[in-house]
Amino acid sequence: MTSVLLIYPFFKPRCDRSVFRFPPLGISYIASSLQKAGHAVHLIDCTFMDKKDALKQALDIKAEVVGIYGMVSMLDECVWFAQQLRSSCLLLVAGGPLPTCDPEPFLKYFDVVVRGEGEQTMLELLRAFEEESDPSHIAGIVFRSDAGWPAKGRLISTPEREFSMELDRIPFPARTLLPNESYIRYGRKKYGFSITTVMSTRGCPFRCEFCSNVVFGGSYRERSTQNVVDEIEEALALGYDRISFADDVFTMKKKRVINVCREIQRRGLHFAWECLGRVDALDYETALEMKAAGCTRIFFGIESGSDQILQLMNKKITTDEARQSVQAAHQAGLQVGAFFILCYPGDTDDTVLKTLHYATSLPLDYIGLSMPYPLPGTKLYERTKDRISRDWHPEDSPFGSHVLIFDSDFSGTKMWFGIFKGHAQFEIKKRLGKLSPMLLPLFEKTTDAVFRFLK
Repeated sequence: MTSVLLIYPFFKPRCDRSVFRFPPLGISYIASSLQKAGHAVHLIDCTFMDKKDALKQALDIKAEVVGIYGMVSMLDECVWFAQQLRSSCLLLVAGGPLPTCDPEPFLKYFDVVVRGEGEQTMLELLRAFEEESDPSHIAGIVFRSDAGWPAKGRLISTPEREFSMELDRIPFPARTLLPNESYIRYGRKKYGFSITTVMSTRGCPFRCEFCSNVVFGGSYRERSTQNVVDEIEEALALGYDRISFADDVFTMKKKRVINVCREIQRRGLHFAWECLGRVDALDYETALEMKAAGCTRIFFGIESGSDQILQLMNKKITTDEARQSVQAAHQAGLQVGAFFILCYPGDTDDTVLKTLHYATSLPLDYIGLSMPYPLPGTKLYERTKDRISRDWHPEDSPFGSHVLIFDSDFSGTKMWFGIFKGHAQFEIKKRLGKLSPMLLPLFEKTTDAVFRFLK
């Protein structure tokens, strides 16, 4: 069988302000599928490593096949690893969101790009590699065909692979290959608890304009309740305190959510968990069930306080729905977080300020504010691609991951000020309590004027 190395090339950016660190589920799923087939699998998660040590470890493994995860925020590191490992392995494979939607540039450095879900594709690719057979019959890959393997000739893109509908048959992620102790120490130091992820569904049927959902496409598939809770037990046994459901929309179907909650209770499991939800897919009764099963907080992608901008984003929600769901979750005793995009293409000064006022009027415990990012594979990218003026390099920004990469009607400075203003309004309301009704309007009025003045 083949020796395989999978690399998750995340290194902490110099100006990174995010405290969130979660194990990479995608390559962990691929690792477990390859292990089940008998391959010798190694996994390097670079989250807590420096480049020198990660490269030394990768070279020491001497794997025949190397697969590297790629996305916009890790593009440079993905390519760097490929360049460094080119001469030490026989087959270089790229996978993940960015290679899926824009494979051709990766073939300057890689032999094959795996598009979409990679478990079955990688199994078939390794079989072809071992047999030195023509890989053109393998669905879901892009490569260059010529005599020999790996190939260097003309570009061949095989048909898309159909999504796996029987998720229970996919082995659980190979968590024992991950640096669990590092994640546990980090979590307890940063948050006071350790937390890992579980994905109980795959995909999202909605088509938000800015959302990159290229790996799972427009699919939505569920695992059985028993299968999900079995994995939860396995993850908790590694020493984690909490679970974060990594589903795009955990609350998609009320009956499924309630079934998972009741299975957790039936097994007598006591742990805290959190999830992402849509505001049109949560009511008070479901929130109560979630709370009773250990849910401590839920995050919503609301994105705007303007119904006009929500329509432009194709969010398929309204600000009234968002307020009702946030209040329902809050009243059920859940902590509530919400994400908003400021200065979206189509926004005006009025709609941005409306969003900030709306966001800080909600009973939130956490607020996330960001600039718009036209990610390849999204309709927002298609709408703005002629205006994209730079690559995404967070180290160039004094504000960590907030980087303006396209020519917008709003300057980067104005966007940064809007983000600062929103966080400040949120903190004033949260920390000053009864004094905030007096101080917040004054702060808003003053900073509104500054925001309008900025270009």
